Amino acid sequence: MHGEQMAEGYPVIGLDDDALQAVELLASRRLPGLIVTGKDGSPYAILPASQVVKFLVPTYVQDDPALARVIEESLADQVADKLSGVTVRKLLPAEPTEVPVVNHDDTILEVAAIMARLRCPLVAVMKDKEILGAVTASRLLELATRH
Repeated sequence: MHGEQMAEGYPVIGLDDDALQAVELLASRRLPGLIVTGKDGSPYAILPASQVVKFLVPTYVQDDPALARVIEESLADQVADKLSGVTVRKLLPAEPTEVPVVNHDDTILEVAAIMARLRCPLVAVMKDKEILGAVTASRLLELATRH
């Protein structure tokens, strides 16, 4: 099986799109992440949902999770406040990382290797310069366990 056969239609969002819109898309569709594209429409990064959660939780609470119990503020209140006027670019890590993309003719093992090496919940599947879709970790595991 090759990447093209494994790929499923998948939403993409631009670097300069509204971060709140991206979070709402992640939440409403229960996605593990989003494919983020640059100005030219090519994959720029993968925005894992876990990265958004990290952005929303204050650093001092990440450093000492026991503080979360005593803070009155709800995470729901923080979402709107922290994402107001923010672009998707701001949600991405400061240091650029390798973009998890695979070719349309890569095998299931090649796709799994990229996903594992980059510790990413999904990869974009490309043919020439076009995004065909994505393979999520759950899709890959589904296909791998069919036999």
